[in-house]
Amino acid sequence: MIEMTRTLAAGGEEIGGVAGWATDLMDKLGAPGAGLAIALENLFPPLPSEVILPLAGFTAAQGHMNLIAALVWTTIGSVVGALALYGIGAAIGRERIRALVARLPLVKLSDLDRTEAWFARHGAKAVFFGRMIPIFRSLISVPAGVERMRMTTFLAFTTLGSFLWNAAFVLAGYQLGDNWRTVEETVGVYSKVVLVAAVLAVLAFLAVRIVRSRKGAPEGAHRIDYRRDFERDRLG
Repeated sequence: MIEMTRTLAAGGEEIGGVAGWATDLMDKLGAPGAGLAIALENLFPPLPSEVILPLAGFTAAQGHMNLIAALVWTTIGSVVGALALYGIGAAIGRERIRALVARLPLVKLSDLDRTEAWFARHGAKAVFFGRMIPIFRSLISVPAGVERMRMTTFLAFTTLGSFLWNAAFVLAGYQLGDNWRTVEETVGVYSKVVLVAAVLAVLAFLAVRIVRSRKGAPEGAHRIDYRRDFERDRLG
């Protein structure tokens, strides 16, 4: 069945890469294989869900997997991956994060305080909508763990957000048939837009902080600090 599914998934051509790897998992394990692939995608974001999920839908359309099972198992995989990241966030803990932030240039503990206050008010919505935003869909589980979000809340909103995201792509692959890769192309553009927006937001934040720090420092302060640091490093 492996070679047949590989050929069908490629519209008559052999496939490799992530799609080939996911095809092998689904051929060997069925719907649980799709769930395992999505669990790993949560832990390793470079694995693209926009390839794995439509491929699962296409495989179901070909009769090699039950559609409902594909939806259930991919959602289970998403939740398992999210729980692992939640655990990582909880293990890191709030105090370690604060200690790290205190050492970062241009970032203040007051920034973290505001972020924590925002997450306390909107954390459930952040987890829900975050599950449907490329890049952040995995990362959102880490701050939830750091802040020790109530587990029932985390599971409820993670499961719902994951199901909606997964269902959209699995059903798209199911309906598109041999054209399932259209989903990958469309979401690839969406992912790039999100990435560019995130990078621009970080650059804007850093630019504002640099300007403010220079305006707030006395004239020559940066030069004096540099000389002081140089002397300290030279003397050991």
